[in-house]
Amino acid sequence: MSFILSEIKTNVLVLKLNRPDKFNSFNREMALQLISELDKAEKDKNIRAIVITGEGKAFCAGQDLAEATDPNGPGIEKIVDEHYNPIILRIRNIEKPIIAAVNGVAAGAGANIALACDIVFAAKSASFIQAFSKIGLIPDSGGTYTLPRLIGFNMASALMITGDKATAEEAMQYGMVYKIFDDNALLAQATVNAQHVASMPTQAIGLTKRLLNETYNNTLSQQLNLEKDLQVKSANSYDYKEGVSAFLEKRKPEFKGE
Repeated sequence: MSFILSEIKTNVLVLKLNRPDKFNSFNREMALQLISELDKAEKDKNIRAIVITGEGKAFCAGQDLAEATDPNGPGIEKIVDEHYNPIILRIRNIEKPIIAAVNGVAAGAGANIALACDIVFAAKSASFIQAFSKIGLIPDSGGTYTLPRLIGFNMASALMITGDKATAEEAMQYGMVYKIFDDNALLAQATVNAQHVASMPTQAIGLTKRLLNETYNNTLSQQLNLEKDLQVKSANSYDYKEGVSAFLEKRKPEFKGE
């Protein structure tokens, strides 16, 4: 069985987590399939944006606890080291825009995978839960890195300690979500937005992503130097030349992501 459904829609790869009977909670097979799909998408020049969503009523309920507690299963260390850490690193390091379309509950690792994406859209019925404290675990999947940077230290601390649910509207107010759509319109709207982003100069978007990844590690001087280096790279791209030509000729640009 394929635990990741994939479909290409005009340069956009739509990936659906596909264990709806388990609220799309991760087992090893689903995690490895997602990693494989992301690896293929990174190498495919025809794919210029990626959407991650869930099949059924949930986005992702996090880890399948039956697997995590199975004495013959992979165990927590391998689950974190071989499943979630590689997924988060790929989402952040693939220099293509990655969009989360959160169609329902996003709990635990599911919430933090969504928040690692470049743009987060949510259905009105969606919710975000740092569920780890409810079962005696600490937040993983980059949550302790990402969430404080999105919503501030105190709010992130409160959500992680209490395990309280944030509705889609609350998540948007906090700064976790970019836009909210009606449930039945979410995927279509997310895909349209992804197609628009895919038609933009995606090489420059990828370099912007690289800069954002480094912004908390660098001093101002280091970040300015990195901006200079990547701006020079952008200025030597096909898309920059096309963008300037289109502007001067008063026509719509046709970017290639090159």
